[in-house]
This record gives sequence, structure tokens and C-alpha cells, in this order.
Amino acid sequence: MQSHRESPSMVRLPTSGFPRSRGKCPIGQRGRAVEQDRNLNAMTDRVYVFLDESGNLDFGPHGTRYFVLTSVSMRRPFEIGKALDDYRYRCLEGGANLEYFHCYHDRRMIRDNVFNLIGGHLDTMRIDYMVADKTLVPDDLRDSVRFYPAAMERLLTPVLQAEIGSQEDSEVIVITDTLPVNKKRRQVQKAVNTSLARRAQGLQFRVLHHQSRSHYGLQVADYCSWAVYRKHTINDGVHLAKIQPAVRNEYRLPSAAPNEF
Repeated sequence: MQSHRESPSMVRLPTSGFPRSRGKCPIGQRGRAVEQDRNLNAMTDRVYVFLDESGNLDFGPHGTRYFVLTSVSMRRPFEIGKALDDYRYRCLEGGANLEYFHCYHDRRMIRDNVFNLIGGHLDTMRIDYMVADKTLVPDDLRDSVRFYPAAMERLLTPVLQAEIGSQEDSEVIVITDTLPVNKKRRQVQKAVNTSLARRAQGLQFRVLHHQSRSHYGLQVADYCSWAVYRKHTINDGVHLAKIQPAVRNEYRLPSAAPNEF
């Protein structure tokens, strides 16, 4: 007969909802566990910035003319996430095989409803976006290792500066969809961290690369980026108008300003 005692790998959830380690552990591990518990309880001390892009980084003849990078900044609790989660289950109950929201692939009815939900939560988010006409990008930037970090730095500088010196925020967590570059991925990740560090002025931040399906925030950013891209490629601004009240900054790159990058 098997014993019903808990194995060392099992974890009991305390009433606070956060897991705590059981048994003995090395001092270093215990210290990290205490620090993680402290960080988990400080959820209001963080700003999340979700990033998504439209277009591609191919500067050749088969690449898209425009590249759009969009950020959506929010604090927990994510009310839009609760609304989207409820709507996704209603879609499943209605017969749709919907694992996550993706604007380009979603049916028009679903797309319109998601935009309506986002529009109802604009007071909980900040939207910034950058549109680059790749035909005008200088030759020395026509490489993903240089262009993508430069574009991200340009877009996120005012977002980071808005949090510098704030007494409320201890950290900014930047979450991007999986980087749109298969080659040189590590080089791009390193360049992104370096470029943002120049602008952070001591503000704590992290850059994480997750799949879009793992965060409703990334799916919101995907919808917003699609709306911006559609406006600049086929002059359809219907969906962009729905999110416009939350837009703080709109950048066109390259611009007339010198040294824009």
C-alpha cells in the first residue's frame, strides 16, 4: 500500500496563495526563496510593457515596406485579461476552436468584439507605437541586430522616463513576443538590453521574450499593432480610432529630425 505522505517535491499552498518551500534547503536557495516571496507580494510595484510588431525585418525586395512596433503598458491587476479570458471561453462554448487571440487570424466578428473589449479598458493602459518606412532607413541600420534594438529604444525611452523617479514603481517588466529574427537572436537580445539600459537611468527593468499565447497583454499589443499597420498600409483607420484615446506617442521613422535613431 502506498504511503500518503507528501513527497519532498510536493508544495503546499498557504492561505496567501504563494508557494513556500518545505523542508531544509541550502542557505543560498532559502535566501532566493525569501526574495521571490517578497517580490511576489509586491505586485503593485511593477509596470508591465507588452510589445508586438507588424511587418518584418527583411530589407530586401520581398520584405514589407513598413515595420510597426507597438507597446502597451499596464499595471496589475489586468482587468482586460479577465474580460478577454471570459470572452475566449464564450467563444469556445459557441463552437470556436480558439486557443488564443491573434488579430490577423481571428474571424471578423471575434476581432470586432476584442477591439470593443480593449476599447472599454483604455483607461487601464498606455499605448505607444512606432512606424518605420524601411525604404528610408539608412544603410548602416539595415540589419536586424542594429535596427530592432534602435527601434525599441526609440519607442520605449518615453515609457521608461515616465517611470524614472516614481515612488510607486520598483521595476518595469518588458515582455515581447518571440523575437522576429531567427538568426542572430542572442545578439539582438543583448543589444536590446544594452540600448534600454542607456535610457533607464538606474530604473530597474527586465526584458523577457515569451510566446504571444502566454499573455493577454501580448495579445492586446498584437491587436493594437495590427490596427496601426492597417492604417499605414491600406489607409484603414477604423480600428486605430477605437484605441486612439490611449495612444500617448506616435513615431514615424526615419523622421525629419537629425539622428532620430
